[in-house]
Amino acid sequence: MASLVRHVTIDCVDPQSLAAFWAEALDGTVGEEDDPGDGLAVVESAGASLLFIRVPEGKSVKNRVHLDLQPQDRSRDEEVERLVALGATVLDDRRGPDGKGWVVLSDPEGNELCVERSGAERIVTGEAWSPRDAP
Repeated sequence: MASLVRHVTIDCVDPQSLAAFWAEALDGTVGEEDDPGDGLAVVESAGASLLFIRVPEGKSVKNRVHLDLQPQDRSRDEEVERLVALGATVLDDRRGPDGKGWVVLSDPEGNELCVERSGAERIVTGEAWSPRDAP
């Protein structure tokens, strides 16, 4: 059997506050055993396990890897509004006049993420999702 991805690890300055943001964003939970003095925090969610590790330097360049989020119980636009209210920032709006596209955001420490259309929004337009649709 091949290896499995156990965590997606994100370097950050403040693991606990970034984990709190992502736990809200993903309807996940922050690990109960996480101690602020440890310099790490884990978020468990239905879609992924994220590990946040304290590093001394801040983010300085564009991410080579980022998360693409697909809302499950709301529209893409509603999810963008919700994440902005949690502390995300819109970096690039790639929504088209036909309703297709995505929005590029950054989390509170500047890590990029994309919000795609929900599965329900894709069904309404008769589209099946393909990796070619990814940002």
